[in-house]
Amino acid sequence: MVELRWLRHPRPLTRLFGMGNTVTCCVSPGASPKPSRARGATELPAPVADAYVVELQLAESDGGPHLQHISDREFPDELALESNPSDHPRASTIFLSKSQTDVREKRKSNHFNHVSPGQLTKKYSSCSTIFLDDSTVSQPNLRSTIKCVTLAIYYHIKNRDSERSLNIFDEKLHPLTRDGVPDDYYKHDPDHKHIYRFVRTLFNAAQLTAECAIVTLVYLERLLTYAEIDICPSNWKRIVLGAILLASKVWDDQAVWNVDYCQILKDITVEDMNEMERHFLELLQFNINVPASVYAKYYFDLRSLADDNNLSFLLEPLSKDRAQKLEAISRLCEDKYKDLSKAAMRRSFSADNLIGIRRSNAIIS
Repeated sequence: MVELRWLRHPRPLTRLFGMGNTVTCCVSPGASPKPSRARGATELPAPVADAYVVELQLAESDGGPHLQHISDREFPDELALESNPSDHPRASTIFLSKSQTDVREKRKSNHFNHVSPGQLTKKYSSCSTIFLDDSTVSQPNLRSTIKCVTLAIYYHIKNRDSERSLNIFDEKLHPLTRDGVPDDYYKHDPDHKHIYRFVRTLFNAAQLTAECAIVTLVYLERLLTYAEIDICPSNWKRIVLGAILLASKVWDDQAVWNVDYCQILKDITVEDMNEMERHFLELLQFNINVPASVYAKYYFDLRSLADDNNLSFLLEPLSKDRAQKLEAISRLCEDKYKDLSKAAMRRSFSADNLIGIRRSNAIIS
C-alpha cells in the first residue's frame, strides 16, 4: 500500500530550492505501511497512485502557461560565468589569449635568429627618480588606449577561429561607403594601422573618451561570445561601429546621436544605424552592464598587451606638483570610503591587530 499525502510545500517536486508556494503531491514509495497519524491522510492502491503521479507530471509539462522560475534564468554555476570574460572578472580576456601565440612565436624567432632587442628605451625608476605615465585606470590616455584597443581587434581578426558572421554586420550587404567593397574583401585581413585610423577618426570626430574605448572592447567580446560569431574582414567595421555607438551612449553623459555618426560616415543612413543598434542590443540580450572589476581587468590586460608588443607609454619623471595632486586624490578616496570601512570593521580584534600599522609620510624634495 502506497501512502498519498497532500502537503503545503514551498515549491514543486521538480525543484528542490527556490521561490513560490505550490500545492504538490508527495509520494513516498518506501513509506511505512502503518496508518498515517496525520489527519486527513488518504490511502490509495499502488496502481491508482502511480497513475496519478503520471498525470501530475504530464500536467506540469503540458498544462497551461508555464512561468519560468528566477533560478532558471540565472547562471546555474560559476563555470558559465567564467566562460564569459566580459561578464566575469576572473575570466581571461579573449584578445590577450589570442595574442599570446604571436608573442611566443616572435620571441622564439628572435631567440633562434639571435636578434638583439636593440637599445633599451624603457625607463626604470630609481631611488631618486620615479617615472610615471599619464595613463591610469580611472583616467586612461586616449591615444595609447585606442592603440591598444585596435591592436586587440587586430589579433581578434588575425587569429579568428572561423568565418561565422551575420548579415546585419556584412559590409557587402550594408556598405559604409557608396563605392562599396571589392569582391575579394573577405580574403584580406586589415593591418593594425588601418583599424587604428578607422577608430581614431570616429573618436576624434565624436570627441569620445578613452574609457569609452575600453567599454567598446568589452561589448565587442561580449557580442562574439553571446552571438557565437567571429570578427573577420567582412564585418569588422560594422561590429566596431556598433560597439562604439553603444559604448558612447552608455558611458558618456552627453551621448552622440545616430544621426551624428551619419555626418562622420557620409554614406550611411540613419535607418541602417538604428537597425544595427537594435540587432546589437538583441544579440547582447540587452546586457550592457560593465562592472568596475571587469573594466579594470580589461584596462590592465590592455597594458599587458602593450608591453608584449612594445607599445610604449610616454613616461615622465614624477614632479613635486604631480605628487601633490596624486596625494590629494588619495585623500579624497580615503575620506570617501572611511565610513564604509568603519561600518565593515569587526567589533572584536585578535591579538595580531593590537599593534596598529605605522605609516610614514613621504618626503618630496
